[in-house]
Amino acid sequence: MLPLIDKPLIQYAVEETRAAGIENIVFVSSPGKPMLNDYFRTNVWLENELSSKNKTDELRVIRDVSLSPKSFWITYQTEALGLGHAIWTAKEFVKDKPFAVLLPDDFIHSDRSAIGQMIEAHATIGGNMVATVDVGREAISAYGCLDVEARAGRCLSASGVVEKPAKEKAPSTHAVIGRYILQPSVLDRLSTIRPGAGGEIQLTDAIAADMVSNDLWGYEFEGTRYDCGSQAGYLEATVAVAIDHKELAPSLYRNLALKAGFGVAA
Repeated sequence: MLPLIDKPLIQYAVEETRAAGIENIVFVSSPGKPMLNDYFRTNVWLENELSSKNKTDELRVIRDVSLSPKSFWITYQTEALGLGHAIWTAKEFVKDKPFAVLLPDDFIHSDRSAIGQMIEAHATIGGNMVATVDVGREAISAYGCLDVEARAGRCLSASGVVEKPAKEKAPSTHAVIGRYILQPSVLDRLSTIRPGAGGEIQLTDAIAADMVSNDLWGYEFEGTRYDCGSQAGYLEATVAVAIDHKELAPSLYRNLALKAGFGVAA
């Protein structure tokens, strides 16, 4: 729910899924946090109040946020046992089709939905697909790392994936970041794998185990990824969104110019 200018990060993720044509969303949350349901459910009283006062712009914003009760569900991770375990808690909603995973703290600023780009590529090549960014040798130990074999455009064929390798042992500098398209068999792997790095159930371990059944692909999306789980990444994302905001951009540029010591006309 961390706000990025005028919307929380989770809303940007929802808008990304909607732009990709995804209709059903499962949120993984923790007990005692009702804000997700309160934020996305339809507020009939507020909509009627805005409508009666002819506040059409505000009404449009509220309706854009609201999700149909039949299109979203919330499941709870009662213990912090890792990303893999969090995904596993949503298994009853997935059934037998490939599913997308988005981690909202990885904000992707792009003209095209990042997960939508991946869905288009996945329709052709199948398998399991992860979004990837080249983060360099010094940073790779903080990420899952792809062992890249070959490239076909934006798609990278991988022979494996390693969670948080030492930088000197990392098979590449291609990090796995928070967008995935996974086969339902990955959920079966999550049911049986042991805790990995950090003593947690790692999603990358399940993806690696699933390579006996499905190919693994990395996808280099169009757009810029910001790690909003860090202060620097959150600040960079805020500036990137502000630059695109027609009401905020002039003030941002003016203040940056003043800080840099340049004169700016009023």
